[in-house]
Amino acid sequence: MTLNTLSFSLIFCSLLSASSIIAKVQHHNFVIQETPVKRLCKTRNAITVNGMFPGPTLEVNDGDTLEVKVHNRARYNITIHWHGVRQMRTGWADGPEFVTQCPIRPRKSYTYRFTIQGQEGTLWWHAHSSWLRATVYGALIIHPAPGSSFPFPKPDRQTALVLGEWWNANPVNVINQATRTGAAPNVSDAYTINGQPGDLYNCSTKGTVVVPVNSGETSLLRVINAALNQPLFFTVANHKLTVVGADASYLKPFTTKVLMLGPGQTTDVLLTANQPPKRYYIASRAYQSAQNAPFDNTTTTAILQYTKTTTTSPPIMPPLPAFNHTKTVTSFSRKFKSLRNVVVPKTIDENLFFTIGLGLDKCPKNFPKNRCQGLNGTRFTASMNNVSFVLPSNFSLLQAHSNGIPNVFTTDFPAKPPVKFDYTGKNISRGLFQPVKGTKLYKLKYGSRVQIVLQDTNIVTSENHPIHLHGYDFYIVAEGFGNFNPKKDNSKFNLVDPPLRNTVAVPVNGWAVIRFVADNPGVWLMHCHLDVHIKWGLSMAFLVENGVGELETLEAAPHDLPVC
Repeated sequence: MTLNTLSFSLIFCSLLSASSIIAKVQHHNFVIQETPVKRLCKTRNAITVNGMFPGPTLEVNDGDTLEVKVHNRARYNITIHWHGVRQMRTGWADGPEFVTQCPIRPRKSYTYRFTIQGQEGTLWWHAHSSWLRATVYGALIIHPAPGSSFPFPKPDRQTALVLGEWWNANPVNVINQATRTGAAPNVSDAYTINGQPGDLYNCSTKGTVVVPVNSGETSLLRVINAALNQPLFFTVANHKLTVVGADASYLKPFTTKVLMLGPGQTTDVLLTANQPPKRYYIASRAYQSAQNAPFDNTTTTAILQYTKTTTTSPPIMPPLPAFNHTKTVTSFSRKFKSLRNVVVPKTIDENLFFTIGLGLDKCPKNFPKNRCQGLNGTRFTASMNNVSFVLPSNFSLLQAHSNGIPNVFTTDFPAKPPVKFDYTGKNISRGLFQPVKGTKLYKLKYGSRVQIVLQDTNIVTSENHPIHLHGYDFYIVAEGFGNFNPKKDNSKFNLVDPPLRNTVAVPVNGWAVIRFVADNPGVWLMHCHLDVHIKWGLSMAFLVENGVGELETLEAAPHDLPVC
């Protein structure tokens, strides 16, 4: 062996040793169980992880591997989704029920194994079965790898603030009742911050979350919208918020007084404690864009409390936008730009156009009237490109794809809507209200460069839809109102520094354009993150084929994958 060869070998071995020391494997146990939880003067059994509501916060470094064994000791089937984690080649760990796995049955278990690769910031995890994510959720904090740092001065404190919704009734019963009747489900009874409604609700003051700060300190607030069905405004009284990241991607910093997060979205903000040492409300309330639709019109609060405050006066309450103030949402979302210039796909291989929105199913002839309580004796439904997505029940889609099991799905999801119409107009033909049902996937070749126009429709009502794509981040290159027109709207594309997200809030009566490269083989769900819309069928899935070689191929299914 030559001296040069020996030196190279020593360097290579030392690098391997260093990387193995830096990257860790974390082991966790999640026990799914019923736990008595008291909110709003009432106690009910809620489904929790390890008896905690919200569930445990997981903190990792970029490059770490997570192994989370989920033990189901509850009465419902369950899966866990690691929202925003890329899951490179580990689609079996993604979690959506009947998409990448069959559910974990009661008294069974399953271990999710995956590695965080090239992501920093705030993500989260949640149940992906029925409406169990109403209480089964928690933060997933990804710190920079050892030796790396934030692209901003290190904050003095870090606090996760998880926004949620609370029902006095069992949420599973709420959606099951809506499914029986065909009507919209009952709205929540409260919003929460870290599981607590706050001072403005009955029997809630003692549990109100307090966030301590010292004068002059800068805190990193990691805000997560885990609400089941509601986009939310968020603000802190008398304090400015500097946005530095979203969905585990860094942004060019900008200052705002108000955030808007769709369900599934996260936003990282810096807050400097530069006000008189008092107590200030952190507050969140609904952004409701669907006209005439019922919603929970209450406000949840926590308290930002200076540690040396001597006041006993009530906390200062901030103003919040009106519930339907779309201008605030538009102004906020247009400020999002990636921290640095990025490589956006310029040449497009798959140019897709997806309409998204609600619909009405005609009442089946064998149904009694009490099962058709939607508009005018119908049943509410939803679709993408007029296809209302139906999940399989005997196999997961990924299992069927990997094992060549026939008659589980088809690959004829349409690349564009079957009928072109005035998508956001006021007089849409009633013939367009009834979608077709199907388990239709869209096939993508590995490495294909994809553009999707997501077009809201005014069928039944228009609405801001938070669209989430599993297994991928994507660039939001443009947003706008009305019907997308490539002749004039292509000129609005930001192909220099668009934000990288995993969930896009498609504007009410408008559109958004996203781009990504299909570099992760598997079956990946795309759906509205308003859970009522998932149940109604506002979903589809991509089947991304394997590429060449091991590094472009889906890993083999784990030995403990749940069976249907």
